[in-house]
Amino acid sequence: MKKVLIAGATGGVGYALVQELTERNIEVVAFARTADKLKKLFQHNKNVTCIAGDVLNREDILKASKAVDTIFHAVSFPYQEWEEKHIPCLTNLLEAAKSNQSKLVLIDNIYAYGKQSQAVKENVVKHPHTKKGKKRLQMEGIVKDSNVPYIIVHLPDLFGPNAINTILYGTLQAAVQNKSAYFVGRLDVVREFAYTKDVAKSVVALASNPEAFNQNWNVPGCLKISGQELVILLQKMLGYRKKVRVATPKLIAFLGLFSPFMREQKEMMYLTETPILLNTEKLEKTLGIIPLSNSTQSLEQTLNWIKSNS
Repeated sequence: MKKVLIAGATGGVGYALVQELTERNIEVVAFARTADKLKKLFQHNKNVTCIAGDVLNREDILKASKAVDTIFHAVSFPYQEWEEKHIPCLTNLLEAAKSNQSKLVLIDNIYAYGKQSQAVKENVVKHPHTKKGKKRLQMEGIVKDSNVPYIIVHLPDLFGPNAINTILYGTLQAAVQNKSAYFVGRLDVVREFAYTKDVAKSVVALASNPEAFNQNWNVPGCLKISGQELVILLQKMLGYRKKVRVATPKLIAFLGLFSPFMREQKEMMYLTETPILLNTEKLEKTLGIIPLSNSTQSLEQTLNWIKSNS
């Protein structure tokens, strides 16, 4: 890779990808909606060109993607906008890839896997039972039918610097501000969370390997923890002593009466009851050693970032 476009550069994974790629002296076009945010994040990085635009505007994407060899799709939308925006966004990015004879790296979640009783491998037959899982599977099919060389990366829930649109961020922010916090899902269930910096390292390693294309990849999290264990860590790190309330499926359903986002969150609550675990044997075989941070240190770095940006 010599020059890449990162669509969604101001999000958690997009931001981490910019950092990882530019550390490797790869030229990055950072694309997102808000010029001020792009400038704030990347103005001091000499390997970054910031371009503000709308990923749903075909001309904006075609202009930003000129002469890039790889396009990273790290765009996220609020749940209530998925039906309207995801497919047009993907269509524009694929058209840009075709125009430049570029490759596409799609940053995906685990929703398309549906309910699984054991750690899932990339080749498992996907049977999503939620609207959002079906939408992600539809996107996967569009990518595979496009004739654009692709990598599809499946990630668990995220945490890290700038990763504010995540299920864990509200809990961590409340703890940093010494306020009562909500934890989404049962406190006694162990769940997996990926550190955005780790994700970027694995994704860039895959994108640098020609043999990795036209495949799906599971990327694991370094933090495998229950809500109870997380609270204990926050107490040790922050001296946090406020009450942590549980956002149960019933509470989410009630909030959905007033909030479009919570209305959409309701169908994803199964992941807090029976989390999907990712089998990463394929990734380990390809990369040798999967780059994973120390879980405590990565959480501490995230808390420090939240302190500095709250």
